Amino acid sequence: MQQVMPKADPAPSRLAYRMQRMMLTPLVRGLLRIGLPFAIAAGGTSIYLSDEDRVDAIRLAVLDVRKQIESRPEFEVKLMAIDGAGPEIAEDIREIVAIDFPISSFDLSLADIRGTIMQLPAIADASVRIKPGGVLQVDLTERVPVILWRSAQGLVQLDIEGNYVGEAASRALHAELPVMAGAGADKAVAEAKQILAATGPLAERVRGLERIGQRRWDVVLDRGQRILLPVENPVQALERVLVLNQSQDMMARDLAHVDMRIAARPTIRMNPEAVQQWWKIKKISAGD
Repeated sequence: MQQVMPKADPAPSRLAYRMQRMMLTPLVRGLLRIGLPFAIAAGGTSIYLSDEDRVDAIRLAVLDVRKQIESRPEFEVKLMAIDGAGPEIAEDIREIVAIDFPISSFDLSLADIRGTIMQLPAIADASVRIKPGGVLQVDLTERVPVILWRSAQGLVQLDIEGNYVGEAASRALHAELPVMAGAGADKAVAEAKQILAATGPLAERVRGLERIGQRRWDVVLDRGQRILLPVENPVQALERVLVLNQSQDMMARDLAHVDMRIAARPTIRMNPEAVQQWWKIKKISAGD
């Protein structure tokens, strides 16, 4: 009697089944497709770069390629062009921005160059760029002096915001600019310009403004006369003086100053000589 062999069970074993199920999970598949090749590549790279001679050779090769690229003619800067400034400012910029041309554009820091230029007091703004043709283009906006300030440091030029523009060698060299004096005057240049613009018929007699107590202004006229303006609304107070002067020719008299610090009670002070003359006239009128 022939013995019948049992058929093999086609179902996988428990371990093989679990392995197949695990291979179907995204994490394992990702590790095998990405993680394992990356680990092999990283390991091989680490082993290769563990040799210092190989690292030095790679570094030298990269530097050589970079040098070849940077030294190409299309990246070469040959000169510097300055627009928007006078000859003196342009010469100052060429002195403080010491660049040996020609030079590679990769060796220039435009931000550092602009920062150096902005240190000049006379410069309000600057832009630096490299133009085609190897030109380092510098475009400037200069500060415009609007007034002279006689301070403890001497006579200086200020712009409308009170920024220092430069020294003034003498008043005669800047006759077109008005003059102001006093501590803190540089913090109120805009107000000073408004007052000067409102002097109207007295403009030719105005010698300047003086900041008093860092709070208010005196308008200084010829013949030693002054108009003392209040802290608040100085322009309106000056306009009242102009109205009085127009109707009564007040400033043509022998006055020392007109005090407008109290708007409701303007005060006029006469010169000592005028006071004495007034008393003489008073006595004569009284019959003494």
